[in-house]
Amino acid sequence: MIEVHHLNNSRSQRILWLLEELELPYEIVHYQRDATTNLAPESLKKIHPLGKSPVVKDGETVVIESGAILEYLVGKYGNGRLAPSASSPDYVRYLQFLHYAEGSAMLPVMLRLYVGRLGEAGAPLAPRIASEIETHMGWLDSELAGRTWFVGDALTAADIQLSFAIQATRLLYGLGHFPNLERFLQQIHQRPAYKRSLERGGPYAF
Repeated sequence: MIEVHHLNNSRSQRILWLLEELELPYEIVHYQRDATTNLAPESLKKIHPLGKSPVVKDGETVVIESGAILEYLVGKYGNGRLAPSASSPDYVRYLQFLHYAEGSAMLPVMLRLYVGRLGEAGAPLAPRIASEIETHMGWLDSELAGRTWFVGDALTAADIQLSFAIQATRLLYGLGHFPNLERFLQQIHQRPAYKRSLERGGPYAF
């Protein structure tokens, strides 16, 4: 049985969504953020020393990092679903977006969160951070022009991986300049598998 170590209001919601799309059985081990610090509890370190979520345990295999988890689960259990074949012209685009989500897109969004907590001390950095968000989200928005999904004509794990960066941007910055990203979120939020993942994962601020 696949075991998902799931932290509330975190990237691990994507893993639940993927598992629901694949219709795989899984169990959730729930963790709650500290009400004061918003950090993950120390108990997460029992499953992996970094104490971060998501973590997936599949038998004796423990996998961290959202992108690696998605690749692992799709590769092992997907049976051709949620990823183009390695011989497909879409495969490189798929890999690009799968890794871009955390490798590049999330950085300015996280800076927005952390620098915002500094108040006036962080104000000098705000324009630069906003510019980076505009650049990254503007590019993603343009990549969705005239298309429903980021890769091919069906949902893939790349869409699932990108969803958190787009949701976090909406929460921390807004998507007023990015209508295609707003449309993207609206359509994924209507998917039955996405709704089931929220029912199992619990309240989700994003």
